[in-house]
Amino acid sequence: MDDLVIMKDKQAVTSSLQVAETFGKQHKDVLEAINTKISTAENSALLENMFVEGQYTASNGKANPMYYMNRDGFAFIVMGFTGHKADGFKLQYIKAFNEMEQQIKLDVSQLSPGLQMVNGLLQEMAQQELATKQLDSKVDGIAEIVGTSTMDWQNETTHLINKIAHLLGGGIERYKEVRNEIYAEVDRRAGVSLKTRLTNLRNRMAGEGASKSQRDKMTKVDVIGNDKKLIEIYLAVAKEFAIKYKTWNQEY
Repeated sequence: MDDLVIMKDKQAVTSSLQVAETFGKQHKDVLEAINTKISTAENSALLENMFVEGQYTASNGKANPMYYMNRDGFAFIVMGFTGHKADGFKLQYIKAFNEMEQQIKLDVSQLSPGLQMVNGLLQEMAQQELATKQLDSKVDGIAEIVGTSTMDWQNETTHLINKIAHLLGGGIERYKEVRNEIYAEVDRRAGVSLKTRLTNLRNRMAGEGASKSQRDKMTKVDVIGNDKKLIEIYLAVAKEFAIKYKTWNQEY
């Protein structure tokens, strides 16, 4: 509770990890709430400067996603947290933000006018450099996604789905959710039912004498693999989802 707010890039911020711990939430739920807000088209431009993606190292040594957020981002996410205890935590955060922002102002104001000017120029240069890196990452990321071919479509789509699931908090459940959303979109665009086709595939295999274990191993991916048109649609949808969730942003 001592580090509710920290200084990062000369700005008072807190993290999704700290918010989850303070308010007694699951970190994955806080991540999901932030991602949901950001992915909404009408919110994305307004929220762009409120949240910055980061990573933390879990106890098992794995790098996991997190967010840093400024005062506005914090207020936007926790406005729905209710109750007397939650209100108390909000007040603690407000106080911590005020203290950190005041400290930042004091640190700069104590510099000579010349050094203050240099400090401002350095900050501007750093922001421009970061913006350039992020733009380069976006261009490279989109180019990589768009350039994905059907030659190795199964591994490529699995890779994209894993990236999206990682951004949404990670874990097998997030992976399944993303995959099922993609399946649903494939159904809609192709005018088919992958579920029905999978049932038909298993029935045909049963008629051909395949064992139950062999039939049970069949998935919707196997159905897609039997139809060139479905492969193209499936890959196109996976690419669109990867671009929608900005998978190239994971390093920033």
